[in-house]
Amino acid sequence: MALPGARARGWAAAARAAQRRRRVENAGGSPSPEPAGRRAALYVHWPYCEKRCSYCNFNKYIPRRVEEAAMQKCLVTEAQTLLRLSGVQRVESVFFGGGTPSLASPHTVAAVLEAVAQTAHLPADSEVTLEANPTSAPGSRLAEFGAAGVNRLSIGLQSLDDTELRLLGRTHSACDALRTLAEARRLFPGRVSVDLMLGLPAQQVGPWLGQLQELLHHCDDHLSLYQLSLERGTTLFAQVQRGALPAPDPELAAEMYQRGRAVLREAGFHQYEVSNFARNGALSTHNWTYWQCGQYLGIGPGAHGRFMPQGAGGHTREARIQTLEPDNWMKEVMLFGHGTRKRVPLGRLELLEEVLALGLRTNVGITHQHWQQFEPQLTLWDVFGANKEVQELLERGLLQLDHRCVGGCRAEGAEAYQGALTTALHRPRRSEKD
Repeated sequence: MALPGARARGWAAAARAAQRRRRVENAGGSPSPEPAGRRAALYVHWPYCEKRCSYCNFNKYIPRRVEEAAMQKCLVTEAQTLLRLSGVQRVESVFFGGGTPSLASPHTVAAVLEAVAQTAHLPADSEVTLEANPTSAPGSRLAEFGAAGVNRLSIGLQSLDDTELRLLGRTHSACDALRTLAEARRLFPGRVSVDLMLGLPAQQVGPWLGQLQELLHHCDDHLSLYQLSLERGTTLFAQVQRGALPAPDPELAAEMYQRGRAVLREAGFHQYEVSNFARNGALSTHNWTYWQCGQYLGIGPGAHGRFMPQGAGGHTREARIQTLEPDNWMKEVMLFGHGTRKRVPLGRLELLEEVLALGLRTNVGITHQHWQQFEPQLTLWDVFGANKEVQELLERGLLQLDHRCVGGCRAEGAEAYQGALTTALHRPRRSEKD
């Protein structure tokens, strides 16, 4: 496959060589030499799908025809613009999500990676993930994505039951999913993640656990368990609202989750985040950036980002949302270099809320050292040590606060301890100035 430009060919070749010799490491391993403000992850949103799934409310579109050359040019332009605006010098991971990015041409993926490598440092062993649906990802196409620089796949399998797949509006069968998974593991050994949903209408614990056990015979070293969320505006939400389908049972979903965790633990998987499990060190470094409240740039229609713009005296991290509708987004990119529709400066407390909400999702919680990166004036002990609600959670065994970190001890206590910690965070302290 011919890639667009010698630089892309060189980067993709170096990436493949690095992958062959790469030792699998845990997320957050060796620190990068650049200061944290100059490092970021990059998310690329491909907004198009073949069909809208019955549960999906993501920003996606079912076009009659995609002007991919125009979309590719705008993705490249916006990536270059936001890298310059952010002052990011090192991109530590790239994630192509959607939508269905496996519908995009491998040339588009290669062009974006080339642009990133030309504008910032993209290490040869950076994690480059592509979301793939089984019906749009035959083995030959997956190989082309690998040649373009992709080195990790996330497969939207969702279920191994054909009736459930039809209910979800998926375009693939269980056989399609397993065939794609086998091809993916052959091409990207140790670098394939799969998603499995739980808590569907009328779904029962036993059959779902059977699916999970079956998947363990075929999966690689990363697996995500996602509970169905009924979102207003989706077909599935409407079906449940009018009584055509039973509402999902939250107690059954909780049992699936807890028993699924046990099954994965027995199979050697380590739970490192609420929904994510890995073995052999195959954590998602891109998602770890999110959970550690790191900087990330979002490019493409409707993409979200969190970064600190450079210049003009800016010292505040911004939450950014790109224009949702693809045609309008492309017009803005062609006019201004990027299609940012909304910029929201994050205040000190808003940023610390994000540190809490995201860090508490992980198995390590928020370490004292990590907290100090965002709040050097007040320690975790200063903020939470004397709080009555926090003390009650500690006594109930729902929360841990010690010399290492603050973290949740049990998933079922998450809402209680996140609420209590956020309340404590907003409570004024004597050490703070008016």
